[in-house]
Amino acid sequence: MDKFTTLTGVAAPLPMVNIDTDMIIPKQYLKTIQRTGLGKGLFDEMRYDQDGSEKPDFVLNQPAYRNAEILVAGDNFGCGSSREHAPWALLDFGIRCVIAPSFADIFFNNCFKNGILPIVLPQEQVDMLMEDARKGANARMTVDLEAQTITTSDGQVIGFEVEPFRKHCLLNGLDDIGLTLEKAAAIDRFEAAAQTSRPWV
Repeated sequence: MDKFTTLTGVAAPLPMVNIDTDMIIPKQYLKTIQRTGLGKGLFDEMRYDQDGSEKPDFVLNQPAYRNAEILVAGDNFGCGSSREHAPWALLDFGIRCVIAPSFADIFFNNCFKNGILPIVLPQEQVDMLMEDARKGANARMTVDLEAQTITTSDGQVIGFEVEPFRKHCLLNGLDDIGLTLEKAAAIDRFEAAAQTSRPWV
């Protein structure tokens, strides 16, 4: 998993509430267990017409936001089913941070496990960031995980909270496997001792 330290990038405004995981990545994309290639299906029904052509009004189809790395969204983002494909699709598109007033619990947890930073802020601060994001590609935000700050395009700084353990994992690029491998020496010692004390196993 890639480390998340400081991210400076374009923020896309998506002022919709209750964006569920089926809206993020529809069920027809769930046949794969590959984490790559899902970016093309991100927000499929909002991005494409039935003939596969892009809907020009959707934010991520607009030239200013095609390379967005931050998403500013509405309340209860990631609700619905627990599909891990939702953060996979966001990450494959290039989104490394989602800012919203609230998230569904399972989606929130899955973000951290896949290298995405979900940030919860009061509605008035999300509204301010939404307005900043509407300025387009020249308005770049900076998210500093170590300092726990978001800096807007005009230099305003907003602080955010993140659980210390989850912060540690993102800063060091540790998913569940990486966390286990941090204990590799202790695991090796245990297995060696177990083999000596129970050679019949």
